[in-house]
Amino acid sequence: MAKLRITQTVSKNGETKRQIANLRNLGIRKMHQTVEVEDNAINRGRLEKVHHLVEFEVID
Repeated sequence: MAKLRITQTVSKNGETKRQIANLRNLGIRKMHQTVEVEDNAINRGRLEKVHHLVEFEVID
């Protein structure tokens, strides 16, 4: 199954509580942290809400 490698590149200061919660649910807790999560509809939806704060790539 494919995975997503997500890295937070922009500060979450000034973002809504919902966007901060989406980052936490993806497993990102601080700047420049990289996490790998499964590529599924739930994580894609979370990623869509915070795409302006992170960089991501699909890995196998």
